[in-house]
Amino acid sequence: MNFPAAIYLAAFAVALAASALALPAWRRWCLKTNLVDDPGHRKIHHTPIPLAGGLAVFTGLAAPILLGILAVRFSVLSPEINDALNHGFARRTLQLSGILFGAVGMLSIGFADDKWELKPAMKFTAQLVVAFIVAATGMRITLFVPNVLFSYFITILWILTVINAFNFMDNMNGLCSGLGVIAASQFGLIAAWNGQYLVALLSFAIAGALAGFLPYNFPKASAFLGDAGSHLVGFLMAVSAILPHFYSDKNPKTWAVLSPLFILAVPLGDLVHVVLLRWRMGKPFYIGDTNHLSHRLVRGGLSQRNAVLLIWLIALLAGLLAFL
Repeated sequence: MNFPAAIYLAAFAVALAASALALPAWRRWCLKTNLVDDPGHRKIHHTPIPLAGGLAVFTGLAAPILLGILAVRFSVLSPEINDALNHGFARRTLQLSGILFGAVGMLSIGFADDKWELKPAMKFTAQLVVAFIVAATGMRITLFVPNVLFSYFITILWILTVINAFNFMDNMNGLCSGLGVIAASQFGLIAAWNGQYLVALLSFAIAGALAGFLPYNFPKASAFLGDAGSHLVGFLMAVSAILPHFYSDKNPKTWAVLSPLFILAVPLGDLVHVVLLRWRMGKPFYIGDTNHLSHRLVRGGLSQRNAVLLIWLIALLAGLLAFL
């Protein structure tokens, strides 16, 4: 069926509104519980900033999902749309459960790191366990290789890589969340074009939830994503790349499975560059520094705001290659 664009817009709008409205409440809670990012080394802020972004984004994502379930349960939508959503929910129940579990799991890992500064080995182990459980729900990459062990390995590797790529990119106001809006929107458009309406709805909801948070984070920040938020964004981007069928009847080209590499080219490229640079310098790859693309652009003369805008533009243009 030709799924109505208005439903996609509604998913985006509900997520945006829920995220934006929830942020002030989460911000007050973070200040009350001292869940803040204090000024310090490599920090650009001079007062404690609440780490409320991840909680607000999750709220924004949960709202359209819950409303969608209720709409189907009580047949609020037209019979055709209601039947399509019923079919989609029934077909992807296990995968949707895996996404929600993974989102909560990664959010919790990041929250614990924000609160207690987990050791790298403990954090990586927790990420690995959550990624394995998500892969076990059937949401796996195959790359045309008919081997279950390979699909588990490549899926877990992908999830961990994208999570840490977005975690690394959370180094300037608006950078990580803005890249998430761009990537989720592009994943949503590709899924919608291929008639994968449930995947498209989820992607547009993710984009909306991040867009609702963005005004609080850019150009000036009254709230940060924190590790909870960057873990959540990275996980959602990873599964958004797994769910769509890039190779389909409408696009029967094998190399189309590489589309996520174009859409996520900026965070993945920055991750590879920084890890290699730290390795050459004999430093642990997980120790932060100021050698990211955003930092180099600022050292080159751009303001932080313009550096972020330029990176957003590069990400947008790179992602458009996936549509070819």
